[in-house]
Amino acid sequence: MPLEAYRRGRIWWARGTVDYNGRPITGYIRESTGASEESGANDWITEREDRERRVYLIGEEARQLTFNDALLLYNPTSQMALALIPIAAEFGEMLVKHITPALVRDLGPKLYPKNCTDYWRRWVITPTRAVINNGHDLKGALCPPIKIKGYSEDERIAQDKKRKKASRIERRPGDWEWLLRFREHAAPRPAALALLMYVTGARVGQAVRMHPAKHLDLQNNRICIPGAKGHEDRWITIPVELVVELANLKPKTPRGWDRTDKRNLRVFGYASSCGPLKAWHSACEAAKIDYRSPHAAGRHGFGQEFNVRQPVDEKAAGQFGGWKDLALMKRTYTHAEDAGGKILAAFRTGLEHAEKATGLKLMKSGS
Repeated sequence: MPLEAYRRGRIWWARGTVDYNGRPITGYIRESTGASEESGANDWITEREDRERRVYLIGEEARQLTFNDALLLYNPTSQMALALIPIAAEFGEMLVKHITPALVRDLGPKLYPKNCTDYWRRWVITPTRAVINNGHDLKGALCPPIKIKGYSEDERIAQDKKRKKASRIERRPGDWEWLLRFREHAAPRPAALALLMYVTGARVGQAVRMHPAKHLDLQNNRICIPGAKGHEDRWITIPVELVVELANLKPKTPRGWDRTDKRNLRVFGYASSCGPLKAWHSACEAAKIDYRSPHAAGRHGFGQEFNVRQPVDEKAAGQFGGWKDLALMKRTYTHAEDAGGKILAAFRTGLEHAEKATGLKLMKSGS
């Protein structure tokens, strides 16, 4: 019988057992909660149940978590789980309180000596920090939190020299000319996908998750972009060209999925963001254009189009494209184009105005 509160005189008591997954994990408990009100007794019961379940899962020393203990309490995504396998092999039996930021940072080059510092941050620092801080955030703070600095610019440059390969290569965003040439040689699905990402700012991972019944309202010129990275789903109005494109695209179940289950239908028919890559490469080769990844051609292209080439209200661009942080949009998703030409033109304009105003010349006659 689960713990329940009952009154004895002026004080509330608790009786019953603590259960886990439908079966008792303690003997019969009959104890005073010390509370004079039922709400206080219920709080006591909640705390007692949490404590007993922690002891059941990780032993008497509830605060002496190993990394493996903390890992059992964490619910990772599939990609995060993949990253955690080699980390657990290194830190598994180590007490979390003994795992220092320096140890985590040093694990990057140990596990992935040929990769860049950004890769170390994503595949070592981020998952390790997530597991440990999840243990701290649980009720009762099962372990101390951890703060881990990323790698410095000097460390990034040194690693790039060591592996003889540059990281953080500037993405070349999509543009209308590139998009039209790409679509001329692309199959219908990657062609439609490229157009959707370019005019909406959707990430490829969001686009491939779109379900025809859940995310399309073409009669009203609307689509829903699935939520990602802390953002909720968002409905947006799309241009008629994209409406026609999507209306002519037959939904498809990804290869290997159950075709009898209508929930498995996808607008573009891809199982993941990797699905369109082979066809994407082929279209670029056939069109004899430079390769631009779906993310660069799509989301970066959107950011560039509506912030640099055809500047609009940045709040409108951010809201439509799904950016809460406008500074991130401007910093990451806009790129310099023809920087030299623009600077030289601006130099010439400024000089001409100044010479006209002063009657003086920068270059003297005969010089």
